[in-house]
Amino acid sequence: MDLNEFVEKFSIIRSSGFIPSKRKGPTGVGHTLEHALGITENNIASPDLGEIELKAHRERTSSLITLFTFNRKAWKMPPLEAIRKYGSLDKDGRMGLYYTLSSRPNSAGLFVDISPEQLTVRHVSGDIIAIWALENLARRFSQKIPALIFVNAFVEQRDDIEHFHYYRARLLRGTGQSTLYHQFLAENIVIDLWNNYFEFK
Repeated sequence: MDLNEFVEKFSIIRSSGFIPSKRKGPTGVGHTLEHALGITENNIASPDLGEIELKAHRERTSSLITLFTFNRKAWKMPPLEAIRKYGSLDKDGRMGLYYTLSSRPNSAGLFVDISPEQLTVRHVSGDIIAIWALENLARRFSQKIPALIFVNAFVEQRDDIEHFHYYRARLLRGTGQSTLYHQFLAENIVIDLWNNYFEFK
């Protein structure tokens, strides 16, 4: 499917109002949109529309959108040591770094130090957990998501089934080191330390 075909199909979807989810759970909003567009689901890590990645998001939700996983070589402190020093317990009593990080220290004292050249996950004690060069992140971002269609959906719950009204689609193109720097500063992109994700609000 090319961009022009997407625009035509999305116009029909938008004017259709609320449609029932094809899948329960957090991935329902994206799966249902792909189904409505006639896109076959696959597990290949490639863009959905040629070079354009498609992401759907529920309106008025605090959930984040995963952009891509980060390079595990960025760890400067061995993950197990970081877990022992700064980890917390999940609901099943397992210890881990269950944190989404921004520039403000969290309850464990971990935060992201943001400069125009790099991101550094630090502890308030001065310990360095991980470092990424923004130049490398910008290159990775451009490879993974050269362009993005970001679709917003209103949600209604009807008889235990979510219904989505996909009302807006925006085409986002181009990124660079400076863009990423300012997006991290604005906390529009955050780091999910446990899952090794960069995520978009």
